[in-house]
Amino acid sequence: MSSMKHQEVDFSKPINPDLIWELDHIARRELAERFIQLFENRLCVYSESVRQLYTNYNLHFPSDLGRKMVVLPNPYAFHDTLHGIDAPAVRPTGLFVLPGRVFGKPGLMLAKQLGEGSSMPKTMPFKQALAQIISNQKKLGDVFLPILMKGDLREFGQQLPYLHLHRLQVSKLSHLSNFERIDIQNTITRKLLLLYRQADTLG
Repeated sequence: MSSMKHQEVDFSKPINPDLIWELDHIARRELAERFIQLFENRLCVYSESVRQLYTNYNLHFPSDLGRKMVVLPNPYAFHDTLHGIDAPAVRPTGLFVLPGRVFGKPGLMLAKQLGEGSSMPKTMPFKQALAQIISNQKKLGDVFLPILMKGDLREFGQQLPYLHLHRLQVSKLSHLSNFERIDIQNTITRKLLLLYRQADTLG
């Protein structure tokens, strides 16, 4: 992760608004910042307005922007930006990733439902849940490719930061060649595998 999280961001060049995430709704901002940084370059970030998926980026929290987070794609790795990702191929999953330490458990946890009440959500270990989801999708002839987009960093009960996951359905990118779709799938899968391996040490 970058060691300059709070550095000033150069606004002489326009920044894609999809990459500026509002944090006004987050009560425990520092906790949320630490949590989202666990996923930096481990989950790809999608921008609907330019139809791009960023696989190589840094997260910044510029002081001159107030309560905002900026996703900055690596300007020297343009080949790590995936193009032609149409919005209909991106769907919400209703799956939520939470820090296990809040539950007195190591690593990351995954929940399928988060109510607005005060009761803590029911969770299961991220690795176990992910393996089950991937297996179920494979039986359906599909692949599970989780990604993030603006609005996915949230907070439960003004106490607990969590991430909502979107997913990319490459089968709906019919305008791309089969080679391009496979390349996109492999890129996201490699990152997901790394996150899977490290999940017990995160959170």
